[in-house]
Amino acid sequence: MIHFDNVSKRYPGGYEALSGVNLHLDAGELAFLTGHSGAGKSTLLKLLMLLEHPTSGALLINGKNVSRLSNYRIPSYRRQLGVVFQDHQLLMDRTVFDNVALPLQVAGFSRKETGRRVRAALDSVGLLSKEKQSPLALSGGEQQRVGIARAVVHKPRILLADEPTGNLDPELSAEIMNLFQRFQDVGVTVLIATHDIDLIHRLNHRIVRLDQGSVAEGGGAYAPAL
Repeated sequence: MIHFDNVSKRYPGGYEALSGVNLHLDAGELAFLTGHSGAGKSTLLKLLMLLEHPTSGALLINGKNVSRLSNYRIPSYRRQLGVVFQDHQLLMDRTVFDNVALPLQVAGFSRKETGRRVRAALDSVGLLSKEKQSPLALSGGEQQRVGIARAVVHKPRILLADEPTGNLDPELSAEIMNLFQRFQDVGVTVLIATHDIDLIHRLNHRIVRLDQGSVAEGGGAYAPAL
């Protein structure tokens, strides 16, 4: 599904954010991406979002080298992705419903189909009853769940999350991770960048650790513990 083949990313000035990264994730797999600040986690996610391009190597999705996609094909590729941010990036002057509907409106979905998908996404994160509220009226954990609903409303094949529990307490963090596991259960490939080592060690999923831009452990195929 996702395959980094000897991928390096060097920025002008010589800084090498990623060096010879080899990483494979199967379709429907959930994995955690860890490492100290500056290890390359955000750069790796940006490559998957095609916000950055490798300096060398290849990034393959289902066997296709997406790092070579022409500009007009990038929007179509990105529709396969859902992205969850640490600060959730909600529009506070819009309702919960409107925030979740935004990707569908941009993609040109009908009003009827948008309503159906938005309510299904909100129901999946336990917030259907709050569709008419402002995000300002929600707790931090609820706001993050709205962000997750927005990320999955268009039924992506790949879900990326950058420190999704960074601002939450341990109990809420566990709830958010459980949501990600539920999406994995229905076949979504999930990659979560996180510093929450204590939490992820309690979950039976692969941990990919980056160190100074290289994969220090967890880059190959994964066999979960029985």
